[in-house]
Amino acid sequence: MLRVHPHIADLPADGWNALAGTSPVLQHAFLAALEQTDCVGAGAGWQPCHLELTNEAGMSQGLLPLYLKHHSYGEYVFDWSWAQAYREHGLDYYPKLVSAIPFTPVPGERLLAVDEASRSMLVRGALTLAQDIEASSLHLLFHPPADLPLLHAAGLQTRTQIQFHWLNQGWQHFDDFLAAMKREKRKKIRQERSKVAATGIRIVRKTGHDISHEDWAFFARCYSNTYHEHRSSPYLSEAFFQLLGDAQPEACMLVLAYRNDEPLACALNLIGPERLYGRYWGADWNAGGGGFEPSLHFELCYYQGIEFAIERGLAVFEGGAQGEHKQARGFSPVLTYSAHWLAHPGFARAVADYLQRERPLIEQQYQALLARDAFSASSSE
Repeated sequence: MLRVHPHIADLPADGWNALAGTSPVLQHAFLAALEQTDCVGAGAGWQPCHLELTNEAGMSQGLLPLYLKHHSYGEYVFDWSWAQAYREHGLDYYPKLVSAIPFTPVPGERLLAVDEASRSMLVRGALTLAQDIEASSLHLLFHPPADLPLLHAAGLQTRTQIQFHWLNQGWQHFDDFLAAMKREKRKKIRQERSKVAATGIRIVRKTGHDISHEDWAFFARCYSNTYHEHRSSPYLSEAFFQLLGDAQPEACMLVLAYRNDEPLACALNLIGPERLYGRYWGADWNAGGGGFEPSLHFELCYYQGIEFAIERGLAVFEGGAQGEHKQARGFSPVLTYSAHWLAHPGFARAVADYLQRERPLIEQQYQALLARDAFSASSSE
């Protein structure tokens, strides 16, 4: 039986987490915090309608985090041109159904199920729901490549994008990582770190319960500053970050920078058993009697995360969506996937044609990026 739940609180946390695995952003607490602080909800244009598959005994066999969307903000798989094309033809692209982690372009499982048959039933159930509520489309964002055959069989079209992840090659120290890089890349990183060190800025990493409510409040201000600098509105609130720190302390790592003992800048990372997820950052450049420090972003968002991943023995550090500049700092290009179904037959054909032409271009870009690898076969280069 398939059921739609308008609140994740309607679903037991233990049952959800048992199917969700260990990714911190798939945990019941993370998604519940978004709902409890109104970062998602009908008023935010992210209306939860999580899909549950149960057996005859009423036990969960599968779960799909699902939202009815009234815009395309906070998804990081851009379909604004599709919405515009609908509008130009007098059609409504919104609402649409989206399976994603709101505001979080982290690849991972979306079809949380006990077996392949249950996963297939979840996809079919989501398609039926989209038709029943007359949504324009269904989208699964940042799903794993293993889902491609199942989604193709259900009639969804694949879209590929590129992210940049740091991949641990078994390094024991940051200098080991640097030694594996090409000389000019290694020199650039050392220069950037030296510039930060020369300013006297003090950098502290905090995890778990060592992160205070004052730290979270400062981070929330920095996060908001980043959006305001880009003339945009922040998706997340201080209430969300405070609740995240209380509900998932083991998953949280803040990198804080202090100038003259005043908090200056901050970056948030989420910790999984094998991966570190770089999320948000921001600064108050007036703090401590100084101004803008051009290399501080790289230090807080990349180099501190790499050091932490090496110390913890984490296999991957995901640096977030896009950003070719990450490659020069030790991150490697990886392909990510999304799947799309459109109800309108004409637009379904048009989008299928568009994606068929887009895929080889993405592959060409991906291969070109691989050829610009920052690492050397010889550390003496």
